[in-house]
Amino acid sequence: MFTSRLLLLAILILLVLLRDGRKLLGTLRSFDQFANAVLEGACERVIVGELYCDIPLGLYVIRGENVVLIGELDSDKEELPPHMTRVSTADIRKAQKADREASELKGTMKRRMDFLDMD
Repeated sequence: MFTSRLLLLAILILLVLLRDGRKLLGTLRSFDQFANAVLEGACERVIVGELYCDIPLGLYVIRGENVVLIGELDSDKEELPPHMTRVSTADIRKAQKADREASELKGTMKRRMDFLDMD
C-alpha cells in the first residue's frame, strides 16, 4: 500500500524537510525502503521573515536518515501566503546573515543579564 502510494507521488511535486531544517522541493524520481530519494528539478526554499528564495539544485540525492517529512504540494493551491516576497539568492543570503547576527546578539545579551535570574 505504502509503495503504491509513493509510485503515485512520482509525478507530483514534493516538499522534503531535512533534519538540518532545510526545505527541498522537487519531483520524486526514485526511492527505496530506507527513504533514500532522488528529486529532479530540486530547489532549496530559504525563508527569512517575509522573504523567500528558491535556490536551484538540479538533480538531488537525499539520504533517508536525513528525512524528517515528505509531503505533496497541491498544485491547485498557492504554495505561500500572499504577504511573502520572492527575492534573489544574494538578497536572501544577506537576510540570513542579518538574522543570524541578530540571534547571536540576542543570545549574548541574554547571557549578560543571566545574573539577574532569581530562581
